[in-house]
Amino acid sequence: MEWSSNSFQIIHRPANALKEMIENCLDAGASSIQITIKDGGLKLLQIQDNGHGIHKDDLAVVCERFATSKLAQFDDLSRIATYGFRGEALASISHVAHVTITTKQGDSPCAWRACYSDGKLKAPKPGASVDPKPCAGNRGTQIVVEDLFYNITTRRKALKSVSEEYNRILDVVHRYAIHNSKTSFTCKKVFYLSNDSTAKAFYPLIPIEQGASTADVHTSSTAKTLDNIRYVYGATIAKELLEWHEVDARYHFKLDGYVSNANFNLKKMTFLLFINHRSVDSANLKRSIEAVYTEYLPKGTHPFVYLSLEIEPANVDVNVHPTKREVHFLNENQIVDCICAFLRQRLADANESRKFYTQTFLPGAAIVDIDAVSATPARSGKAPEHRLVRTDSRARTLDAYITSISSAGSRESVISLPKDTEGSPRKRMRTDAGIDDETQSVSVQAHGGSSPLPSIESPDAAVSLVGRNTEDAMQVSNTPPISPAARVRRPAVPKPPPRRQPVEVRLTSVLELQEELQQTKHRGLTEIFAGHTFVGFVDDVLALIQYQTKLYMIDFEDITRELFYQLALLGFSNFGTITLAEPVSVRELVLLALEAQDMEAWGDDMMSPEDIAEQCARLLVDRREMLQEYFSLTVTATGQLTGLPVMLRGYVPPMDKLPLFLLRLGSEVVWDSEKECFETFCKELGMFYAVEPPSPPVEDARAGTMAHKSATAEYRWTVEHVVFPALKGLFAAPRSAAENRSVVQVANLPDLYKVFERC
Repeated sequence: MEWSSNSFQIIHRPANALKEMIENCLDAGASSIQITIKDGGLKLLQIQDNGHGIHKDDLAVVCERFATSKLAQFDDLSRIATYGFRGEALASISHVAHVTITTKQGDSPCAWRACYSDGKLKAPKPGASVDPKPCAGNRGTQIVVEDLFYNITTRRKALKSVSEEYNRILDVVHRYAIHNSKTSFTCKKVFYLSNDSTAKAFYPLIPIEQGASTADVHTSSTAKTLDNIRYVYGATIAKELLEWHEVDARYHFKLDGYVSNANFNLKKMTFLLFINHRSVDSANLKRSIEAVYTEYLPKGTHPFVYLSLEIEPANVDVNVHPTKREVHFLNENQIVDCICAFLRQRLADANESRKFYTQTFLPGAAIVDIDAVSATPARSGKAPEHRLVRTDSRARTLDAYITSISSAGSRESVISLPKDTEGSPRKRMRTDAGIDDETQSVSVQAHGGSSPLPSIESPDAAVSLVGRNTEDAMQVSNTPPISPAARVRRPAVPKPPPRRQPVEVRLTSVLELQEELQQTKHRGLTEIFAGHTFVGFVDDVLALIQYQTKLYMIDFEDITRELFYQLALLGFSNFGTITLAEPVSVRELVLLALEAQDMEAWGDDMMSPEDIAEQCARLLVDRREMLQEYFSLTVTATGQLTGLPVMLRGYVPPMDKLPLFLLRLGSEVVWDSEKECFETFCKELGMFYAVEPPSPPVEDARAGTMAHKSATAEYRWTVEHVVFPALKGLFAAPRSAAENRSVVQVANLPDLYKVFERC
């Protein structure tokens, strides 16, 4: 009776009993733990695992005091690496409750069930044997605890309410579920049990009906720690967490965890501490961490901290508290100081990234959870101003507030077109609203002045891309606004020819590549591009876009490389043609590309530039029929290039890259395999058609500067009014874009309001 009255020093409440049993399950190597609760654990507390089970011969002593299987020899006491070691948990529970254990080992032909009271075996019913009984069961152990504190009425009356006890149980399950992400946890309530007293005596828990149709806690064994934090505490906390890993060789400890950044705070601190995988409390460490956060958080707010410390077992004393709630370890103050120093540095790094040096929300991470990005459902009533988003497409961009003034004071002179030697204006081709023809004659000069590159007549704008969801999306860029450079008078335009019927693609290799685009796309990023609003340019390769309440910086030079690769696949066999004003020799263009290479680095066994150019030209001539049919890349039998594909209406590729493009067709395309051939060829098209800013002038500073300004204005107009509209309807953002910093979140309106509120 003395031991019964003192058992609640270890088992204070149902949550303490559950904690001890969960740790036993984890020591048994369980990957699945199922918990069933009735009346806050006072009426029923059941836990079942799929661990290695208990041997039948050990059932006689399993609930006796100091009986443990965790210590094999005396020296194990100096390096305890398991949860249990004292042999007091089940003994204490059996003194204050009715305990039934059902267990089965992997090699056992059946399960064994035994009942316990006061640490000893007892008969399931009067007159029956106390020996364990064989029964059916799954591998692992099931422990049923009924009528907790039935013999200690004062303790039972001290417990406040059933709901509070159940919430404490959920807190224990949440903590261990987060820390043990490789183990599945399930916890649910049971309201109705069998009324058959005979059956209940021998089979303590046979639910007739269960009041909870779904579990209050259910985690997967394949989830990660961050996934379980998101499940338990919500996505709002999870997306604001910083992953944290540190190793200290001096004091021999390792640190892992997640801490909230300086943008997030709570009214009450959430502190999950595990030392050597045991859930414990440390008032010293908690106070020190809160002191660090006072430098970053507003007064009266607190952080979220999940911390897992691994310290040499020989340096930790886990036997200083009856419930093992607290532990002592060597060099405690020094280790706490080290942890605070690490935390201060981690928060400082994150604070710098808020100034856009290192923090990227899209490449997880990290990370902002882009998979959670979705359109906010419409709500009745007026939205708060920190949730207002820009929805009017006619709203001005940042460029409207930037004015360039020429020496003559005329804004038009800044974007006037450069003239060639004959005085005729040269400009990059664009199909304006209402112009959709083959015979429009506009010459194009590559960036860089006098270059032997070809000029272009006009794309076959009557032929549109054919692919999934492209027909409607092409209408976005079909009638772009008139650019400043479009004020040049155009010649008369004849009536366009009739539109040809699209060709149905049946090649398995192409269909597989198109399907891979959908399988590898990033859903969140694709939604951002589909619903974005263009804000303005940062420079010639970076631009700002807005999606909902967030502002993103886009490396559109990298994004358009992927865009045109996808357009090449989706428009397979259905391209229009950009006709060159004069045919140009493939061989000469390849030689031009080779002249830019470092020939001195070539070995003696390398082919001569003339042989390489000849081989590239012969390669394209031999495959000219395929190139014409599938990609509208027109090469004559004599090796003359006469046409390029129309990848996007109103867009002409940077002709400076044409020589390198033809050279890479000979060296980078895998011509021997159908699928690899189409994939690598489309990637080369993507690299060729990707946007490229105009080259700066190198001669004639005044005229060169004016020409460069004009080319830059034309280039930016094309990016804003042709390329970005295409991203809305045609682009399936790949996962790689979320990893290579092509898209970076730079601001979030609600977070900005928090900053201003603190100021």
